[in-house]
Amino acid sequence: MNTLDIVILAAGQGSRMKSSLPKVLHTIGGKPMLQHVIDNASLLSDAQVHIVIGHGADHVKSALSGQSVQFAVQAEQRGTGHAVAQALPNIADNGVVLVLYGDVPLTRSETMAELVAIAERGQFGLLTVKLDDPTGYGRIVRSDAGDVVAIVEHKDASEAQRGISEVNTGILALPAALLHEWIPQLSANNAQGEYYLTDIIAMAAEQGVRIQAIQPASEEEVQGVNNRLQQAALERWYQQGQAEALMLEGVSLADPARLDVRGEVSVGHDVAIDINVIFEGKVVIGDNVTIDANCIIKDSVIGSGCHIKANSILEEAVVADACDIGPFARLRPGTQLGSQAKIGNFVETKKAAIGAGSKVSHLSYIGDAQVGDGVNVGAGTITCNYDGVNKFITEIGDDAFIGSNTALVAPVKIGAGATIGAGSTITKTVEAEQLAITRAKQTNLNNWQRPVKKS
Repeated sequence: MNTLDIVILAAGQGSRMKSSLPKVLHTIGGKPMLQHVIDNASLLSDAQVHIVIGHGADHVKSALSGQSVQFAVQAEQRGTGHAVAQALPNIADNGVVLVLYGDVPLTRSETMAELVAIAERGQFGLLTVKLDDPTGYGRIVRSDAGDVVAIVEHKDASEAQRGISEVNTGILALPAALLHEWIPQLSANNAQGEYYLTDIIAMAAEQGVRIQAIQPASEEEVQGVNNRLQQAALERWYQQGQAEALMLEGVSLADPARLDVRGEVSVGHDVAIDINVIFEGKVVIGDNVTIDANCIIKDSVIGSGCHIKANSILEEAVVADACDIGPFARLRPGTQLGSQAKIGNFVETKKAAIGAGSKVSHLSYIGDAQVGDGVNVGAGTITCNYDGVNKFITEIGDDAFIGSNTALVAPVKIGAGATIGAGSTITKTVEAEQLAITRAKQTNLNNWQRPVKKS
């Protein structure tokens, strides 16, 4: 059985990005470009992934820590052929090799698999694309019979060759034994003084190895990123694909061009999403959910029948069915809402379990709290959960009523059915059904003279 080695070239500096971050770690859809390539390549069976690193090598290694990849270092960038040569010592000659690029993030695994199948037949699989403007790309030179015989880099091409619209993507697959044979034969005798991987095309033609060129499903699939303009263009194409996939799942999008998916989203039926919504990480959305404009939802689960109102932020939150959230609500990590709970405008929650049917309607902070079912929390209520060093828990029983402008100083317990009078600062346990009020006695003074400005 043939082994499959995937070599991903990721050593370039990417100077046109004008960034201290290695180019391959810049993101598309919230994920580093290099990670896109690795993830798609990893869908191929029994593949060993080799990453050729150079510029920012330590940073790239750190970003990929814990992943099953091998690294090869290209200390001096001397061309694509030289880069592949750095990985060769770790590649046996009894399988096939697929060469990919860390700054070409959206090549589909299906396209990769088609190239690998060609190589497994002992042939040379080459991915090409036809461009309206091929300037800067290596041209595919074919014989009169239509066979690929060479790739000529733009700087080395004649005027006639520059008229060719079919160009090299750089992505190829071939038997490993041929790569071991041809890489040492590369020469740097060209305009750039580099070792071009593309020169092995001519070697294949000379030896009668069949070169089979295939085309990607779309031009964007093989689009590389060299600057911020190209990154932005590819981001929009990627997001268009995410929006189309959601709509095919039955999601109603107010404007597909104004949605960003930076992770994975799974949806139920009859989901409606307004403009400028951002999904990050892993998001699960139930049936009949409405998400209004300008919401950010990250690593959260939203139950069926929920309404997330405008300008709300959910992060690592679990929301049960039929909840009402926002507008301008912030659910921080550890928030859990029971069914039919309401979190209103300008409410912040953190590590708070809020029971079924409970309401925190406006202008409140509930953190490190266990709130029962049917609780009403008035406006301006805060749980004072932090003493500057440690966090403490507030417990509120079922059907309790917390009056407006209340401070609950944790650790503290409010019993079931208890009532807290507005404006109270509660520092001690309130038993079930009790009324607790902490207010200074009101004093009204007659004949009081208001201050006046001195002339």
